[in-house]
Amino acid sequence: MTFEKMASDFVEAFDDLEVEQINEVLRKNIPPEKLVFFNEYANEFGKTANIDDEARKSLANLMIVGYLLRVLEDRLLPDQSLN
Repeated sequence: MTFEKMASDFVEAFDDLEVEQINEVLRKNIPPEKLVFFNEYANEFGKTANIDDEARKSLANLMIVGYLLRVLEDRLLPDQSLN
């Protein structure tokens, strides 16, 4: 499976989830301190880059989706240290 296909399938699956289901995915896969970091970093970056408030709110979400994709990719790839 290519990264592009995995990302596409991931977004499709996420679109079908209810808010509580999304929150459960976040709780199970992202440490709380990372969520705080993503929110703080995105806010500061948005301010520095003069990104308007509405778009700035999406930055943390984009970072979280990227992080979840990376976690998923790590779980799907075989462990190279076993070879």
